Amino acid sequence: MPTKPFSSRTAVHSPMRTTALLLVLAAGGACQRNAIAQEPAPGPAPQPAGTEWVSLTPNNGRAPISTRGHRGGVEEPMTTRFRSRTDSLEYVTARRVAERAANYRVVVSVIDRKLWVIGTRGDTLREADVAVARDEALKFNGRTWVFKTPRGRRVVRSKGENPIWTPPEWHYAEVARDYNLKMRAMPPHGTVKLKDGSVLSVRDSLVGITRPGQKWEALPVDYEVVFDSVLYIPPVSTKNRRIEGQLGKYKLDLGDGYMLHGTPHQHTVGSAVTHGCVRLRDEDIAWLYRHVPVGTSVYIY
Repeated sequence: MPTKPFSSRTAVHSPMRTTALLLVLAAGGACQRNAIAQEPAPGPAPQPAGTEWVSLTPNNGRAPISTRGHRGGVEEPMTTRFRSRTDSLEYVTARRVAERAANYRVVVSVIDRKLWVIGTRGDTLREADVAVARDEALKFNGRTWVFKTPRGRRVVRSKGENPIWTPPEWHYAEVARDYNLKMRAMPPHGTVKLKDGSVLSVRDSLVGITRPGQKWEALPVDYEVVFDSVLYIPPVSTKNRRIEGQLGKYKLDLGDGYMLHGTPHQHTVGSAVTHGCVRLRDEDIAWLYRHVPVGTSVYIY
């Protein structure tokens, strides 16, 4: 989809909320503020010739423990392949921890793309489909971001209504990669001079431009800031770095940028499309917001 020009031939602004291609989070999910940023990592552990790391049978829609309030699915089991022996052992360990838990808890199976809320007596109080991470790596400008839904035990640290998403650096790296742009962070103070003599700066929490012979003008907050084939990352403190609606109506914060949250893209629930968070349909995240208190354990495997 072509980008839409602003009012200068040296400026190209692409709408963050309305352009399906450029708004990467529309397909991949607004998640994981702190996606794992690291130097390029080595690949999976080598496997002996002729072998694969397989095999555990996922739950096929069944809760991770035997409960009185749940009946399991009846589909034929499928085989799960893991990247390495370490990957499969991490899965086994995380699943066992979830199975042994006895407290009021939330359990998420990344493989099954299912979430359960389990009561203290073992009853399944809620079951929901979820979207999980795409399990991919993004490499750009010598950095690597790994998008995985983390296994293990987490705790609901806080809850919020109508959450606002602050796009992390990987969002801009994806946009720059997809549109063959360079990427540069704007300073929270100071200016950026453009090729035509215009100047970018921040005033009153807004990114704006001063063109030669003209007054400072705020740029639209729902557009990417792209000039001279450079995508500028707005400072975190600016309104240009805030997107409403992409986390749905509610969120449960699990720490480190990971969340259980809603989505305006209901059709993606049940898929592996996010950058790390667990995404739910409106009715399910609303139920969790009402019935899962802060401090509740969340077991992910």
